[in-house]
Amino acid sequence: MADPASSRARASEATGVLVLADGTVVWGRGFGAVGSAVGEVCFNTAMTGYQEVMTDPSYAAQIVTFTFPHIGNVGANAEDVESRVEGAVGCILREDVTEPSNFRSMERFGEWLARNGKIGLSGVDTRALTRRIRMSGAPNAVIAHAPDGKFDIPALVERAKAWPGLEGMDLAIRVTREKHESWEGGYWRLGFGYGRAARDATPHVVAIDYGAKDNIFRNLVKAGAKVTVVPAKTSFDEIMALKPDGVFLSNGPGDPAATGEYAVPVIRALLEADVPLFGICLGHQLLALAAGAKTIKMHQGHRGANHPVQRVGEGWGETSGLVEITSMNHGFAVDAATLPEGVEQTHVSLFDGTNCGIAIKGKKAFAVQYHPEASPGPQDSFYLFEKFVGGLA
Repeated sequence: MADPASSRARASEATGVLVLADGTVVWGRGFGAVGSAVGEVCFNTAMTGYQEVMTDPSYAAQIVTFTFPHIGNVGANAEDVESRVEGAVGCILREDVTEPSNFRSMERFGEWLARNGKIGLSGVDTRALTRRIRMSGAPNAVIAHAPDGKFDIPALVERAKAWPGLEGMDLAIRVTREKHESWEGGYWRLGFGYGRAARDATPHVVAIDYGAKDNIFRNLVKAGAKVTVVPAKTSFDEIMALKPDGVFLSNGPGDPAATGEYAVPVIRALLEADVPLFGICLGHQLLALAAGAKTIKMHQGHRGANHPVQRVGEGWGETSGLVEITSMNHGFAVDAATLPEGVEQTHVSLFDGTNCGIAIKGKKAFAVQYHPEASPGPQDSFYLFEKFVGGLA
């Protein structure tokens, strides 16, 4: 991707820039927070839910390129925040953010980004940048915004080069909760907002927070569970002291092998104790590692709300072969070739055939790579929450 083709804004007019580790400079118009941030550049193909994407902890240390051109046109609001902890550090857009036109809007997207310390860059040829990621993989880069248009490009290049990348990085520890919490939020309804969880609900699910989206907990509540959320490094004994009927393994950022150094021993102990388990995204990868499989860094990852996934393997009955349209956000995957005997592959991506689900035979333990709670995205996969919570009664 040559420099002139990589940007729709001239350097002399630029107030923002994306500098890749290989020295490529992409000029644009900065908005949101002023300053700079380093991370991995990825792309997301969703047409809706940009605020949910930017507040998903799974995007920690990442810069999101939105392939849909109209980002920010419905503004921002307090209800669409998925987490109060670190999410994406910045975003890249083709078009400038327009005035919001939505009855739920509380502020402009650029103002919301600035208030939350996230950098925006518009005026970029996002198609060219996405094609580069698809061909060459997700690069490390620095995104910067300076209203005066002054940037130290050599210093930004060196900063991008020096950043080690996501492989080998445990980010769950940066985005997890600090203490146990009884989850109280219910499901959202138009005109009513978020409901409240029933205090006397059963069964009781203990959710390990590796960087969870709040909508996951709301879906567990909707399925009938009472939820207690615990930090990523909670021990097996601490979990069992809460008397869980089942344990949920959440999504989260970073390299699962790095997080697995402390998470896998706990998950293995839960498996040995026959505690029912359900994992999503990073939780899926950690369950696979605990069962003896391996994970790999993907070339470009899967991120968007339009990913087709097919049900495979035994146990699906008449629904075997059914295709779900799913939301995804992951740059690592379970290597299906390493699944040991006794671990069944239950879902596969129809984009590239990568593993998207497993079940451990003889145990009430299963997980999926995609996000059945959506937010944003289709709701084809809510049945997984019902399957997990219903199986605990």
